[in-house]
Amino acid sequence: MEVNLGKIKGIEKDVTYTQIENGGPAVCFMFSGAGYTYDKPLFYYSTMTLLQNRFDVVHIHYSYEQDITKQPLVDITKVMVGDCSPVIAKVSQKKEYQETMFLGKSLGTIPLINGFMKDERHIDSKMVLLTPLLKFDPVFEGVMSSNHPIHLVIGEKDPHYVPEKIQRIKTKTNISMNQYPDANHSLDIEPFHTSRSIKVVESVMNGLAEFIKSKS
Repeated sequence: MEVNLGKIKGIEKDVTYTQIENGGPAVCFMFSGAGYTYDKPLFYYSTMTLLQNRFDVVHIHYSYEQDITKQPLVDITKVMVGDCSPVIAKVSQKKEYQETMFLGKSLGTIPLINGFMKDERHIDSKMVLLTPLLKFDPVFEGVMSSNHPIHLVIGEKDPHYVPEKIQRIKTKTNISMNQYPDANHSLDIEPFHTSRSIKVVESVMNGLAEFIKSKS
C-alpha cells in the first residue's frame, strides 16, 4: 500500500489530496464535512472498509468559511465542484479504474448530488451519502431525480432528517438507506451513549460493505 500527498490548482486556491493506493481496480473519492474530517470515525472506518474491499481511496482536502452554507446552493456547488474536479481528473489520468465511487458527508454531499451526479462521465458511479443536507430542497430534489446506485445514511435526531422527505426517498428503488433512531448529525447517539454510538458506526460500515459488493 502506498500513501501519496498531492496538490492541484482549484478555482481560487490550491487543493491538496491524499491518495491511498491499494493496487485494486476501483477508486473512491471522499468529500469531508465542514468540521467532520477524515480522521473522524465515519471516514476512518469507511476508508478501512474500502481498502479491505480493494479500493484505492482519495481524501480531498478543502476548507471554506463557516458561512459557506449560507450562500446559494448553486454557488456552493460551483466552488466545490471546481475545486474537486481537477483532483478527480488527475487521479483518473494516472490510472484507468474499472469502477469509481463517491462518498461524502454533510457539506461534502452537495457537490456529489448537485454536481457529479449530473455529470455523464460519472453516470455509472455509486454514491454514498452520509447525513446529506436534505433540508435544502435542491439537495432533496437532486437525490429524488438521480438514477445512480445510492446508499444514504442518516440519524433521526439530525436536523436534516425530514420524515416526509425520507418517506419519499424510500420509494426510490435505486436507493438503499440506513436510518438510526436517536442519532445526530455525526451519527452519535443522544444523549451521549458511547457503546450505542460505536454500534451505529459498525452498522454503517456493514451497510457500506454490502453496498460496495452489490451489483449496480
